[in-house]
Amino acid sequence: MAQTATTDPQLGVRRPALSPSRASDFKQCPLLYRFRAVDRLPEVPTKAQLRGTLVHSVLERLFALPKTDREPDRARELLAPTWSELSADNPEWAELFDGEDVQGWLESATKLLDSYFQLEDPRRFDPEACELHVELELESGVRLRGYVDRLDVAPTGEIRVVDYKTGAAPREIGEAKAMFQMKFYAVVLWRLRGVVPRQLKLMYLTDGQSLAYAPDEAELRRFERTLEAIWQAILKAGKTGDFRPSPSRLCDWCAHQSLCPSFGGTPPEYPGWPEPDPGVETALDRAD
Repeated sequence: MAQTATTDPQLGVRRPALSPSRASDFKQCPLLYRFRAVDRLPEVPTKAQLRGTLVHSVLERLFALPKTDREPDRARELLAPTWSELSADNPEWAELFDGEDVQGWLESATKLLDSYFQLEDPRRFDPEACELHVELELESGVRLRGYVDRLDVAPTGEIRVVDYKTGAAPREIGEAKAMFQMKFYAVVLWRLRGVVPRQLKLMYLTDGQSLAYAPDEAELRRFERTLEAIWQAILKAGKTGDFRPSPSRLCDWCAHQSLCPSFGGTPPEYPGWPEPDPGVETALDRAD
C-alpha cells in the first residue's frame, strides 16, 4: 500500500484523488460534483465562508505561538493582519467588502474566537500539526487527499482529529455530512499510521458546542469500502459525462441553478475527465 503525507500539496505529480468535500458533493448531487471538480465553475464565496477561512487561519497561527501567548486577546490581535494577508493573496475577496465596514465584519469573527476559548484552553497542549495535508493511496488504487484542521497526539500515542466549524451545530443532513468528513480523515490517518484515531472532534464555534465520536476499526473498514464505491461511481460518470442532478432542499444554496436541468438550465459542454486533479480542496472548502 503506497502511503504519503505532506504539508506541501505541490510536491510531485498531482494524480486524480478523492477529497472529503468532493466526495460529499458527489453524494449530494453528481452534477454539483461535475460543476466543481470537472468544469471548475467559479463560485463567489459568501462572507460567512470568508469568516470561516479567516478564523481557521488565526487558530493555526495561534498554535504557532508559545503556549503562554495563546490567549483570547492575542487571538483577536491576529485577526486584522491575517485578513490583510489573505485578502492580498485573494484580491477578489476584498472586493466583496467594497464600501462596507470591514471592521464590523472582523468583529463578528472575534465572537467565534471567543467561543473557541470557551471550548478549550490552547495553553494546555501542543498539537502535532495544524492544517495538515494528508494523502494516501488505498490498495484498490483510490487516492484520498485532504486537510486536517488539527491533529493532536497524546504522549501515549492516542490520536485526536479536530475540525473547526464556523456554522451552528448541525442537524440531520448537516451532522451526517460533518461526520462523513471526519471518518474520511480517520481512514486516511489509520492507514498511514496504523492506529485508529481515539477521537474525532467537531468544534462548532457559532454556538459553542462540540461533537465527539470514537470510531472503531470495523467501522473504518466499512467506510473505506464506501469511499471506494463513490470513486468508482465518479470514474464511471467521468467516462461519459453522465453526472445527473439530484434535486433536494440543498438546491436552495447552490450557485449553479441557472445551469441545472432541474431548474430549466443547460450545463456547459462536457470537457472530459480533468487532469491532473479533480479532487482538489480549496481553503473555502476547509472552512465550512
